[in-house]
Amino acid sequence: MPLLVTGSIGIDTIRTPHGSSENCIGGSAIYFAMAASFFSHVRFIGVIGADCPFHIPSLFAGRDVDLGGLEVRAHSKTFRWAGTYKETMDDRVTDAIELNVLAEQPSVVPLAFADSRFVFLANTAPRLQIQLLSQIRAPLFVAADTMDFWITDHLADLTELLTKIHCLIINADEAKLLARQSNLIRAAEQILAMGPSIVIIKKGESGALMCLADGSKFVLPAYPATEVRDPTGAGDSFAGGLMGYLAQARTTDFETLKTAVAYGTVVASFTIADFSLAGLTSVTREDIDARLEMLRRCTGF
Repeated sequence: MPLLVTGSIGIDTIRTPHGSSENCIGGSAIYFAMAASFFSHVRFIGVIGADCPFHIPSLFAGRDVDLGGLEVRAHSKTFRWAGTYKETMDDRVTDAIELNVLAEQPSVVPLAFADSRFVFLANTAPRLQIQLLSQIRAPLFVAADTMDFWITDHLADLTELLTKIHCLIINADEAKLLARQSNLIRAAEQILAMGPSIVIIKKGESGALMCLADGSKFVLPAYPATEVRDPTGAGDSFAGGLMGYLAQARTTDFETLKTAVAYGTVVASFTIADFSLAGLTSVTREDIDARLEMLRRCTGF
């Protein structure tokens, strides 16, 4: 079933205790699409400038990703981000950021994409997320990501967005900030009261918590990864695995949602094993399924 993603395409410079990667491909839409393509056809919307050194079609060669929404702006520059991870890998410092095309008007959804049934609005300004969603005719399931900046500086727009989506995917610190609650269960319940029927809280190496408006809850630990070289893109890969599986399954009942969270967790565990997309491009769907079965064995009792 058609799955659409809109988000950033970036040129990243990443430093971690395990090494560095200069001017590598990044961005929320890139990680999401790569992860989701293991499960489903993906419709991609994103913007780059003429300075982008990467050939995006080659990047997704052999994968079921429709780049009909990729826009190259001849007189603009591509989004750039540089960050450094500290020893624990949970503490990240942004060294530099250049919004460039992300500070401009967003792309228009191609008419061929307007019938997308599953939609993921990757992290960007809530007003832009609302504008894009308004161009989709009758989505079956819409999920969105956000960040602390939008919560603190664009809360009115974010509050409006929450009334238009089915699922919010958010990390633990952001959930507490948005809900003004220190307890994650209470924070999730407060966010559910704002509009979405599902809240999924990412807890990093502690796993994920999913809460539904009907009171159903699901907690899953992170995959016991032994290789953590670069956490960049882990959250977007989690969302890609989750949404890709839902689009493949064509349903969003509670049991399917639980499996989707598990797939998202497993895909993210491959992302963090190497810099940029190397952790995702070196594996197959069979590798993902094998790791999912291992996670099932680890969490069964």
